[in-house]
Parts: sequence; structure tokens; C-alpha cells
Amino acid sequence: MAATLPVDFQQKVLLPKGQTASDYPYAIKATDLMQNFVFAALDAHESLIESFPGQGGHTQRRLKIPALPTSGTYVLGSVNGALTWIETEAC
Repeated sequence: MAATLPVDFQQKVLLPKGQTASDYPYAIKATDLMQNFVFAALDAHESLIESFPGQGGHTQRRLKIPALPTSGTYVLGSVNGALTWIETEAC
């Protein structure tokens, strides 16, 4: 399920023209940007985060979680300091 950002800038652009150049759709409020940045910030231990080049050359981050097994019943565990899926019969 995809998360919904607090401020939808595509909707803001569709608003009627503001009274001044500091109103939407010509200006973006810093508080609205910060709401979205805080919402999107990943809160996880750095050892669980992988950084890689993203769109436009910006750094993107993702969680280092192994791919889900395709069948069976597993739990996510740590073996010798690395996350791994452990079959429930092995627990």
C-alpha cells in the first residue's frame, strides 16, 4: 500500500490563481515541503540503509531487507549479523 504525502502539490497547482505571487500555484510554502520531507524521511538504523544514485543524480535510500521467499513460511531474523529469512521449521 502506498503512503499518501501530507501535501499534494499536483492538487495545489490546480487551485485558482492566488492574489499574489506568494500564493499557490506560483509559490510553494516551505512548511508544506517540510511536512512531505519529514513524512518521507526513513527512520531506521544506518546499518539497515543502503544509499544509491537516484533520479536526477540525487541520493536515494532503501532498506536492506532480503527479497521475500516465494513459498513456505518464514520469519525475518539475524544470522551472524545479517538479516535473513529463516524457515519456520528451522526455528
